[in-house]
Amino acid sequence: MLAKVFKAYDIRATYPDPLDERAAWRIGYGAARYLAERAAQDGDDRPSMRSIVVGRDMRKSSPSMSRALIAGIRAFGSNVIDVGMVDTPMVYFAINHTHCAGGIQVTASHNPAHYNGFKVSRSHAKPVGMGSGLEIVRAYAEEACDDGSHCEGGRLETVDLWSAYRDHLLRRLHASVLDGSRTLRVAVDASNGMAGTAFPKVFDGVAGLTVETSNFDNSTGTFVHEPNPLVEANLATVQAAVRGGKCDFGVCFDGDADRCVIVDERGVTVGCDLLLAALATEALKDAPGAAVVYDLRSSRSVREAIVEAGGVPVECRVGHVFMKGRLAETGAPIGGELSGHFYFADMFNADSGLRAFIAVANLLAAKRGTLSEILKPYARYQQSGEINFECADKQGAIAAMKRKYPSAACTELDGVSLDAGSWWCNVRMSNTEPLLRLNLEAATKAIVDAQIAELTPILGTRVAH
Repeated sequence: MLAKVFKAYDIRATYPDPLDERAAWRIGYGAARYLAERAAQDGDDRPSMRSIVVGRDMRKSSPSMSRALIAGIRAFGSNVIDVGMVDTPMVYFAINHTHCAGGIQVTASHNPAHYNGFKVSRSHAKPVGMGSGLEIVRAYAEEACDDGSHCEGGRLETVDLWSAYRDHLLRRLHASVLDGSRTLRVAVDASNGMAGTAFPKVFDGVAGLTVETSNFDNSTGTFVHEPNPLVEANLATVQAAVRGGKCDFGVCFDGDADRCVIVDERGVTVGCDLLLAALATEALKDAPGAAVVYDLRSSRSVREAIVEAGGVPVECRVGHVFMKGRLAETGAPIGGELSGHFYFADMFNADSGLRAFIAVANLLAAKRGTLSEILKPYARYQQSGEINFECADKQGAIAAMKRKYPSAACTELDGVSLDAGSWWCNVRMSNTEPLLRLNLEAATKAIVDAQIAELTPILGTRVAH
């Protein structure tokens, strides 16, 4: 049964079937065993390394799932630092602030309200995914048995870290915004998720921010709109607020506030890759010659902008486990994915929606002009956006695509990327569905449209968005 709830990067499923409190107890026990073993392997015997941070989101099932998880952790013998109802990046902060063995956030991120799950991290907020420890957590959880014979050997401590978290984040906000010498009017859609708690905890009282709020109430654990900012329809509220309030920009957060999507002063959605190009250019002013990590599906303009700013572009496969790993390996100050995950060295190489908001505010504080004007130089190409194709033989389709373009440069970092000079594309296979995902870019829309028409018979049946 547990095998159904363990995914590539986290643990997630519908509640209460197949994911319930009994499963949560076993996962807590298995994660505690794994994290204790990792600490021992790393030779770290500090008392704090016997503790695990636990946080939770606002879903109706999260309090009971958190209690069961904590009981499993304590039954193994590990101590628990319960930070309460927080955004996921707060857990990453808490792990580092308390110097403990790791942490677990109870959340299903952008999934509907009847889902729940767990995001597991090691010490220093290093991600735990399949291939980097989650498979061991699953094995240990499957072995665990809550037969009543386990005692709660570990201690439970409840800690409020909001003040420390606020201080950590606001130290990254431009001084002119902090003191009000630069004022920004922003629209914020919290998607009835954890940004509804975290955003005011961090930004209330900042002199230079005037905030138009939407969907901040997360007390019911339900959503007015799906808490997934990648779906354009879910941005309608923040887009209208930006236009109606004449805001400098808007932001829509996902359910656990580890990612966000930005809209400019016109209410137009900003591509996350183009935003990364601008943020990287600014970050490299303080870190000349540094690396910047980017999702391999990103526009060519991202690589070009990094090079132009004197940085080192580092292409990375999709997924937070890989992105965080590459930031740590390269010492990059920033990285980003098309999905709205932005990663920061000063956030322990982790993704943070609030930190991304700060980066955009800083961009406007440091430069003249509107957000659309700042981003315009990076919109150098035409993009297809991600297009899904239903395909029964995914491997066969990819092989046929490679045969179709034998002269195109081919790389297989994540799926298959072809570069034909006048256009390039990446095709990735879904891990869970009979789908191929295409991203294509070219100098003109005519080339984009022609190449999509040429690829469609090879890739399968196009799925309506």
